[in-house]
Amino acid sequence: MKKFVNDPANFVPEMLEGIALANPEMLRYVPKYNIIHRADRPNKDKVSVIQGSGSGHEPAHVMAVGPGMLDAASPGNVFAAPPSEYCLECIKLMKSPKGVLVLINNYQGDRMNWDMAIELAEAEGINVKSFIIDDDVAVKNSSYTIGRRGVAGNFFVIKACGAAAERGASMDELLEIAKKVNASVRTMGVALTSCTPPAKGTPIFEIGDDEMEVGVGIHGEPGRRRDKLKSSDKIVDEIFDAVAGDLPFKKGDRVALMINGLGGTPPSELYVLYRQAAKRSKALGLNIVRNYVGNYCTSLEMAGCSLTLLKLDKQIEDLLAAPAQIATRVF
Repeated sequence: MKKFVNDPANFVPEMLEGIALANPEMLRYVPKYNIIHRADRPNKDKVSVIQGSGSGHEPAHVMAVGPGMLDAASPGNVFAAPPSEYCLECIKLMKSPKGVLVLINNYQGDRMNWDMAIELAEAEGINVKSFIIDDDVAVKNSSYTIGRRGVAGNFFVIKACGAAAERGASMDELLEIAKKVNASVRTMGVALTSCTPPAKGTPIFEIGDDEMEVGVGIHGEPGRRRDKLKSSDKIVDEIFDAVAGDLPFKKGDRVALMINGLGGTPPSELYVLYRQAAKRSKALGLNIVRNYVGNYCTSLEMAGCSLTLLKLDKQIEDLLAAPAQIATRVF
């Protein structure tokens, strides 16, 4: 294993400290509870929108903190849910009279720990609600979930809720927005390689040089099947058909199309994938209003991709177009 790492036990805290040091005016870091939060939050006039899941998926979730996005995030170790104590402290830190909305990707550990934290926060009189994201069409259940997994479509729920919260939306309004986006977004991924968590030191699964995992999860969970590696266009065709046919998407729909890298796929290959996805969208009669190509929800250095389609309406389109700033540099 070759990684830029000091002590594997300190990998996540050192990453979080680095994020905060790179964004000193916008972000703050709470080492005791692995919390990254906006320097100007909480705001008593706005609902706080927070999230937390395992690390290793960056820029999700800690690098999605900023104006128009999340107000705070509390990650766990690599591919591990944040402890309930960390979740509770994140809720308490971001408490506002308008409430705290917790966006939770559908993984058993995340749900269990956040549910426990929410129950404790409510006992302290904090107004807190949660919403579960489950956009992955690959499998109904997995080793990590009961029901569909929450994957790259999570970005669109964060973006829409973050923009609406910035404008002063109420808790009920934010829950309706989250429900609408989640009901309108579908994702499926493919892995070409495995990945190596720093504390483990070995790949989380084995896969041949001529193989791919169709429908892989972002923690390396098995998908629909193991298959021989195919051409880029054939890979896109399969996952596009699975995604587009699930809602289903139909001629005339205005959509956002995302090709998300899983961490080890270069931008050049992501645009090769986008090329075919865009052609398939046009052939189906979809109108691509917004496109997203890059790393949005990764799995460490895994080579692979996921394809996400989001059906738009006027409200969602407006929220996606709202300004936002996160912990990345734009030249």
